[in-house]
Amino acid sequence: MSDASPLCGDAAFARHTYLIIDFEGLTPAGRPTVPVEVAVLALTVAGDGLSPLWSFESLIAPPAEVPVTSFDERMTGITAAMLATAAGPAHVMADLDRRLTAPSYRLVAHHAPTEAGLIAHQRRHCPVLAAVPLLDTVRLARALYPELPSHRLDDLVRYLRVEPPARRHRAMPDVRATARIFERLVAEGGRAGRWRTLLDLDRVGGLAPKRLPSSAGAQAGLF
Repeated sequence: MSDASPLCGDAAFARHTYLIIDFEGLTPAGRPTVPVEVAVLALTVAGDGLSPLWSFESLIAPPAEVPVTSFDERMTGITAAMLATAAGPAHVMADLDRRLTAPSYRLVAHHAPTEAGLIAHQRRHCPVLAAVPLLDTVRLARALYPELPSHRLDDLVRYLRVEPPARRHRAMPDVRATARIFERLVAEGGRAGRWRTLLDLDRVGGLAPKRLPSSAGAQAGLF
């Protein structure tokens, strides 16, 4: 990744690692989304751009009472057979959390409230991850490209001429597309003077980690 950005000269921006994250999930009636896949690509500032540092991806076994529907399979390509041998969320999210040994971090996601909610329900297993503030590439894109009628991932991929994911609606391909979009947003917004510091990014696209009501906390380990 090589798009240059004046933002990389900001000390606060430069000392953070940016965790581009995406979940794929099932949406059973009457309960929160159940994650069945997670992927993360960690980016660090190198020179005047962002470079990959490490990556993580894993399928996640859903609870036995939450089936994979034919609609889910059509959307993601993830089948019940693929999930039959996957580890549960307690193992997967704890494994991811153990990677976070060199703060400071920012999570980056496309429509970050969705990821924030999923992480909040898993916070018992990933307390470090659950405390990381987020940046929403949808909010950043709306601020930088207000002329676009839609800021969905597919629309930004086309508009910015980013190479489209080979397997859309799988976690790591979507993460890589989001990472490329984030890099473009950081670079083009920095050159335009729209944001010059991490604080500017936070003002436009930042979200605090989601906190669940205490009554929901007892159920967090179930999802």
